[in-house]
Amino acid sequence: MNFKDPRYLLNGMPRQQLAWQELQQLGIFENLSDYDPVLAGTIPLEIDIPESDLDILCEVADLAAFAERLSALYSHFPQYKTQQISIRGRESLIACFRGLHFEIEIFGQNLPVVRQDAYRHLLIEHQLLRKHGADFREQVIALKRSGQKTEPAFAQILGLDGDSYEALFALE
Repeated sequence: MNFKDPRYLLNGMPRQQLAWQELQQLGIFENLSDYDPVLAGTIPLEIDIPESDLDILCEVADLAAFAERLSALYSHFPQYKTQQISIRGRESLIACFRGLHFEIEIFGQNLPVVRQDAYRHLLIEHQLLRKHGADFREQVIALKRSGQKTEPAFAQILGLDGDSYEALFALE
């Protein structure tokens, strides 16, 4: 699966098709093309629940310029906010807002998208879902419905100890 080409959403499940429509209407891939945007999270993996958001990863060298660009494009949407945080010593920017059908979270970090933690988790989780099949997928979804985050749900089902985010990297 090539997650870097979002057109797979066109032929996906109804929520994936709705995500594609929303991302197109918002111009996410076009407006942020300089930042190599990629949809990550649960929707590409078909383990989303109704509350699942659209997580867009971006490679960003200049967080201030990125924040200005996002503000110019999306600050008029409901619940728009940005936050700059440090993740493992790497400065990152998160912008969130309410789109038409989904919460949108745009994440920027000065790291190629394919090396960002969320993208790496996407690939690992995709392989695990393919390996373990439909029952495994349903277990993940059930845990998510009960309030569990994605990586902890995978770790619990697989019996992984310690920090679930780190434990999944060991399976990479």
